[in-house]
Amino acid sequence: MTISDPIADMLTRIRNAIMARHDSVLIPTSRMKLSIASILREEGFINDYEVLRGKPHRVIKIYLKYGDKNQSVLSGLERVSKPGLRVHVQRKEIPRVYGGLGIAILSTSKGVMIGQQAWRQGVGGELLCNVW
Repeated sequence: MTISDPIADMLTRIRNAIMARHDSVLIPTSRMKLSIASILREEGFINDYEVLRGKPHRVIKIYLKYGDKNQSVLSGLERVSKPGLRVHVQRKEIPRVYGGLGIAILSTSKGVMIGQQAWRQGVGGELLCNVW
């Protein structure tokens, strides 16, 4: 079965696993998903991730992060650019998510990065998702 929007599928799997209080979630792998998982780990939204080599396909195992009183560190994931409507932003149009408490993830000509990093490097790109 093919998925029309793999990034939205990844975000939905993470969101569902958090609501069910799972420790980890398995996601089919791609380079874009690995880049997003790497950013989520660097920014402290997840504990870690690893690539598992399965028989038919490789999968990413994302270890979710919970704080005090079993509250998730990730409180929201929102897909912005969709296959039917791509959203591109210039450097000066990069949004601040929740006043700087969240991050915007962009796909730029210099790779996948957070909005603040793209702004510092002076590049824009496709606004993939917002995380807070």
